Amino acid sequence: MEQQVDNVAGLDVHRDTIVACARLGRGQHPKVLKKSFKTTTAGVDELARWLADLEVTRVVMESTGVYWKSTYYGLEGLFAEVWLVNPYHVKNVPGRKTDMADAEWLADVAAHGMVRPSLVPAPAARELRELTRYRKTQVAMRAQEVQRLDKVLQDAGIKISSVASTVLGKSTRAMFEALVAGERDPAVLADKALRKMRPKIPALTEALAGRFGAHHAVVVRAILAHVDFLDANITALDEEVAARLGPFRTAVELLKTIPGVGQTTAEVFVAETGGDMSRFPSAQHLAAWAGLAPANAESAGKHRPAGTRKGANWLRRAFIEAAKAASRSHGTYLSAQYRNIAARRGPNKATVAVAHSIITASWHMLSDGTQYHDLGADWFSSRRDPEREARRLIARLQALGHNVTIAPAA
Repeated sequence: MEQQVDNVAGLDVHRDTIVACARLGRGQHPKVLKKSFKTTTAGVDELARWLADLEVTRVVMESTGVYWKSTYYGLEGLFAEVWLVNPYHVKNVPGRKTDMADAEWLADVAAHGMVRPSLVPAPAARELRELTRYRKTQVAMRAQEVQRLDKVLQDAGIKISSVASTVLGKSTRAMFEALVAGERDPAVLADKALRKMRPKIPALTEALAGRFGAHHAVVVRAILAHVDFLDANITALDEEVAARLGPFRTAVELLKTIPGVGQTTAEVFVAETGGDMSRFPSAQHLAAWAGLAPANAESAGKHRPAGTRKGANWLRRAFIEAAKAASRSHGTYLSAQYRNIAARRGPNKATVAVAHSIITASWHMLSDGTQYHDLGADWFSSRRDPEREARRLIARLQALGHNVTIAPAA
């Protein structure tokens, strides 16, 4: 394969060290220089000077956990090309597994264009992504604490989750605080129900009669305090994300016009992709990158099911949640698509298909700057052949033991 670039450097990045290999010149025997550096800021600066003195134009490294970040950010903008590549795309030949060999192999494949760079968003999007990812961990931790609260209550014989739709709402929170404070009378606890919970007071009185002890109170008090702490964290992160949306605000507002896509999902999308759809040649490329496109598995001319491709997990999870929300919307194309596929292939495949439709629409909307146009809930039924649909329905009625005669309407 023809060599594309003369001076290329491959970096094998670890937690404490960077093993660099510079490949200079062309031909069968290019000049190869190797050197190790520290991953500290001073070490990365020394690496940058070494590469600049060698007139390197393309620097390549693997995405190894989080260790690549400090090196990549330190070299970004100093060279014509700084590439981050997928480790699965540059596996070395077995038997040559050393740090120097890995760095030399990276330089070789990059010089010949045998690997493609991964997407690394601009600094503003990276900062936003760090906040949205951490916010997601806080939300997940809060959900775990609520689940833990229900387990403690079950241990105490308090069956509040059998009556209330949410374990920790305004009404139930007041009941739990009273329990922690020492109140044990089920009638007094149930009377703290608010608004729509008031008609459930008899059921609540029965559910709140348990064996809530002092040790349960200690755990519940700690859980409620932790939930309050997490709520404050999530609110602060929401405000910080909103303050940094600036250049992405238009994209977020466009994405919110899609059924199922709320503020949080739209923020995750622009944070993970950078909001720049020119980085993806087509909507199919974006869906594949997000792990929402079918994987290919073919051998000896035979195709077999392979699920979806591996992709950007944070974005995939956000769009799966959006797809579930869209499936519950009323009178929309996405809800009709979900029902149509779920009836034939099950809810999981239907959810992924709806998520694929949402991310495809997102690519087109941000590429063209247009709002979402819903095709309508009758889109699938309107495209069916009327005669074929009539034959199908007649066959079903006949299978049920009916004699069917139909006549066209006047």
